Amino acid sequence: MKKSLLALAVLGAFAGVASAQSSVTLYGTIDINGQYIKNKGTDRRYSMGQDGINSSQLGFRGVEDLGGGLKAGFTLLAGVNPDSGSANTKFWNRRSTVSLFSNAGELRLGRDYVPIFWNQTIFDAFGTNGFGESNGIRQLSSGVRSDNSIGYFLPSNLGGFYGQAMGAVAEGGNTNAPGSSSDKVGARTYQGRLGFAAGPFDVAAAYGTQRFALATTLIGNTLSVFNSPTYAIAGGQSLKTFNIGGSYDFGFLKLLGYFDHEKVTSTSGGGGDVKENMFSISTVIPMGQGEVHLGYNRSKVKTSSAALIDPTVDLLAATYQYNLSKRTAMYATIARLSNKDQTSLTLGGAPNNVPTNPTAGGTSKGLQLGVRHFF
Repeated sequence: MKKSLLALAVLGAFAGVASAQSSVTLYGTIDINGQYIKNKGTDRRYSMGQDGINSSQLGFRGVEDLGGGLKAGFTLLAGVNPDSGSANTKFWNRRSTVSLFSNAGELRLGRDYVPIFWNQTIFDAFGTNGFGESNGIRQLSSGVRSDNSIGYFLPSNLGGFYGQAMGAVAEGGNTNAPGSSSDKVGARTYQGRLGFAAGPFDVAAAYGTQRFALATTLIGNTLSVFNSPTYAIAGGQSLKTFNIGGSYDFGFLKLLGYFDHEKVTSTSGGGGDVKENMFSISTVIPMGQGEVHLGYNRSKVKTSSAALIDPTVDLLAATYQYNLSKRTAMYATIARLSNKDQTSLTLGGAPNNVPTNPTAGGTSKGLQLGVRHFF
């Protein structure tokens, strides 16, 4: 909703920033659910959760017309935890950027989503949220966001073609990412994405490489001890990602899918190669005021380790979403995650109110019932 200068003054700390803007928008999402999880070899677990169909967040964005076709803008986006009322340690963890817009495109600086992530979420009927999200079965992870980035976006008047490029480095150049698969902020990274959309058709491909200055550990889902196996990465090694995805809206259903290839290669000795191939296929079926989301995802890793024999993870999921209005929806999601070999990933991503991961090669089954509201 648009805010006048008087209304923005009520926001206190934001008044000084907002007063210079031509327009400022306050927006957000609240998504809370009750969930049940049963992991093989453990007791069943009932708990409250969030982000079942959309990410809970609080955002501010603004734009100023500088004249001559040039505009400036900003976006501040914080992930919030509405089930407990808490915020993340890094408050603007989702995005904090400033941009310059012109007929030549957009220049964007700050903490932002990486290009290789977009195919993984846009071409997933579950939007990388909830028990059905495709990213929940990753055994390697190329990350979701990067700090200290400089990005360029093509203008929107290219006949359906779109694209972006990003570069980012660790401040000081000698640290790796902290313990989260969604934040490869310490790795030096270069990435790009190019796509074409026309009518019901959309397709895009992306490539990125991230080099780690120090030894680190890659592991699926949330880089947590709840998930295994783990893959040790030597300093100087690079994680390279290629993915391609697309969608087609037939009217009576929308079909989406993507293929993602991750490979860790040695650039300064040690470590060996680890490869992950993952594919996702999903659909959205409109049903009156509601819609059904169905998806199947599969991840398989190849490694030189004799202890791991092509560890594999499969995920089947279904969501029914009933739209009470354009802003508010109720939903129910059921999912079954199947581990093979030594993998032990869990629905929801540990810890996330999951006390124990499944036994190696075990299943994780779950149900979510929730409400989502946009504002």
